Amino acid sequence: MTEPTVAPWLRGPLRPFQSGQYRLLAGSLTASMLGEGLWLIAMVWQVIELDGKAAELSIVATGSAVGMLLTVLVGGVVADRIPQRKILLVTEAVLATVSIAVAVLALTGLIDIWHLAAAAFVRGVGAGFYYPAYSAMLPVIVPADHLLAANGVEGTLRPVVLQAAGPAIASLIVDFSSPGVALAAMAVAQLVAAAFLIAMKPVALRRDPGADEGRHPVRGMLADLREGFVYMVRTPWLLATLVFASLLILLVIGPMEVLIPFVIKDGVGGGPTGHAIVMAAFGIGGAVASLAMAARRLPRRYLTAMNAMWGIACLPFVLIGVADSLWLIAAAAFVVGVLFSAPTVIWGTLLQRRVPPALLGRVSSLDFFVSLVFMPVSMALAGPVSETVGLTPTFVIAGLLPLPIAIIAILAARMPADELAHPLDTPPATEPPATEPPTTEPATTR
Repeated sequence: MTEPTVAPWLRGPLRPFQSGQYRLLAGSLTASMLGEGLWLIAMVWQVIELDGKAAELSIVATGSAVGMLLTVLVGGVVADRIPQRKILLVTEAVLATVSIAVAVLALTGLIDIWHLAAAAFVRGVGAGFYYPAYSAMLPVIVPADHLLAANGVEGTLRPVVLQAAGPAIASLIVDFSSPGVALAAMAVAQLVAAAFLIAMKPVALRRDPGADEGRHPVRGMLADLREGFVYMVRTPWLLATLVFASLLILLVIGPMEVLIPFVIKDGVGGGPTGHAIVMAAFGIGGAVASLAMAARRLPRRYLTAMNAMWGIACLPFVLIGVADSLWLIAAAAFVVGVLFSAPTVIWGTLLQRRVPPALLGRVSSLDFFVSLVFMPVSMALAGPVSETVGLTPTFVIAGLLPLPIAIIAILAARMPADELAHPLDTPPATEPPATEPPTTEPATTR
């Protein structure tokens, strides 16, 4: 049989867009990220308009992290039990409803700080359910040999849409109108995200229909959660990578998020514009690396390459700590962005290719949970550590320690032997196309 001709633009990094289901999912993801980017700026300036100070802004910003931390493990269990399209659709519908309510309150002058804090908490809860469901659904609608590209597309969208376009649009709206109008734009973005999901066909749930027979729902969910932890502990490459990743986050997130502004101000005499240039360089590096990874296959030594790149990615922190030029700091941030994002694309694809389908939601939620737990700890420690040992030594520590930890993780989990025993540089010959899966989701949900 002659294979259908594929348009040139649907090859390479854009090959997942051959699937109509993926095009709709990518449209929803883009709109959802745009809404999040709009929120990041609109929320800040709405707090300021209410005469809020740093303490009030901190309360609102923390609400999102708390909401996600409380729900992400439950979200992973739910993603393995309920059709993921339903989860995404309900999540976007709730976020759209809350966004509309907040926008109306802002535009009518009735909004208060606690409204924003509550909305941030709900957005965090939504993220706790959204990302495990998205990760678990992607392999159902995208063939195995397109997963790396699909994760590369997501890695490209994040800095371009969430970190750049959304905040830029929100800033313009606030400048020319008000934070309330920016919040209304966020609500529109969430509605668009939900509309794309409504247009999708039902998506199969990759779970044994008889797995829950005779079990109480609560006991069944607790058993599912335990099963996810047991799988993590008994899978050396997964456990070693998550332990390394948690230590990596503990070492570098605080310096990146908290201390770089002080390096720019005290080290090179820069200000907010200089900080924006450095963060833009980091985002551009991430987008370039994600797009480049999307255009290729998984490396043969995928476990070794992934962990080694994360370790090497931290070395430019040493340069940031001693730099006497803003552009040197920006160049180092660009390299960090490249070497952080490329292995992250491999990581998402690796989970989708090697974790059993029925466990993917739970394992993805454990991944997010590790990040959430150590991120605020790292930010809390960065200031006191830098005051004790100095800015430059703090960046040197953050730059030099991750690589030996990565090497220990690679050797302890015997990753070189594992990746050769489980090659992923070519898709399994027996794996059926994922573009039109059988459905276990009722047609009434369309």
